[in-house]
Amino acid sequence: MVESYYGDPLLLCPGPLSTRREVRQAMERDFGSRDEAFIALTRRVQDRLLQVANAAQTHAAIPLQGSGTFAVEAALSSLLGPNDHLLILENGAYGRRIETVAARLGIQRTVLRVAENEPLDPAELSKELKRDTTITRIAFVHCETSSGILNPLEAIADVATRHGKSLIVDAMSSFGALPIDLTKLRIEALISSANKCLEGVPGLSFVLVDRNAIPSMEGRCPSLVLDLYAQWAGFEADGQWRFTPPVQVVAALDRALDFLEEEGGPAGRLKRYTANRDLLVVGMERLGFTPFLDPSCQSPIIASFIPPQINGFRLADFHAQLRKRGFVIYPGKLTAIDSLRVGCIGHVRQEDIRNFLCAAEDCLVAVPLSHPVEGVN
Repeated sequence: MVESYYGDPLLLCPGPLSTRREVRQAMERDFGSRDEAFIALTRRVQDRLLQVANAAQTHAAIPLQGSGTFAVEAALSSLLGPNDHLLILENGAYGRRIETVAARLGIQRTVLRVAENEPLDPAELSKELKRDTTITRIAFVHCETSSGILNPLEAIADVATRHGKSLIVDAMSSFGALPIDLTKLRIEALISSANKCLEGVPGLSFVLVDRNAIPSMEGRCPSLVLDLYAQWAGFEADGQWRFTPPVQVVAALDRALDFLEEEGGPAGRLKRYTANRDLLVVGMERLGFTPFLDPSCQSPIIASFIPPQINGFRLADFHAQLRKRGFVIYPGKLTAIDSLRVGCIGHVRQEDIRNFLCAAEDCLVAVPLSHPVEGVN
């Protein structure tokens, strides 16, 4: 069994993911949630999140207990009022989740949908905004984790700005690795979580909210616990969380941010993830797997593959065999085709990708290889 650094399976997933020992060790300390040490820790994490996006002068970092979807619902329910009309750009499962949340909240909405293997088109967005002038806000997923497709953030933000529309970005699988500069991009709210490209652990999400939008959120959210304005006001008043915070998760995120800085920030992390992806895609192709996406829109975060056409091949068996060899991957989330997803993020190096490819080859002993996987044998 091939094991990761600490004897655990290597998680080649979009999150939760394999973390450094030091990040997990940060959770061994107890904190009082009202104690000055933890209040200072929370403030430091908020400041560091803003620094990642170059947003210290423009946005407020509002952390929340819970997964990324908690933050998506908090942002939509706190920012949109009864007179708003939300345009949702959708090309995957997490775009559909935004739609589901908006529907549950009763938000007036229009969905501009494209195929799962096509990036969102800024030109089509511009046409839709010209066609329907009642639209007030736009929401979309930067990196659609269900496929690994990367949508054009800068171009979409430019269209939104030119049309005077507010922009809400689900950056769950991009924040911390892909370049996002909130002094250059007019984004009202950017949503992410601790346990993806920041390489923390699950249990904490956050929204970076344009400070100019904060006053309008007061009294708007129908939920007590997801009220971003109340959460922000609490931090502003005394630095404390309104409800019991995941203190150890916050400590782990602070430690994870140390390693992000050591790696050279998002640019350094992007370099490692890109190298992982490039090796992975070449290796999987040589094993007979077909990349689902065109290279032009394939993110360095996670890649989807269509399995080889082999009699008797079952994805569930392949996953199980990989797990026995110490690797955990996710089934695909594509609607029309069987697929699998392999993550490139977390505390994962090229050596780990090579080991994974060796394990995958071992699981496919019936597949004759015409080419060896470079760097594996």
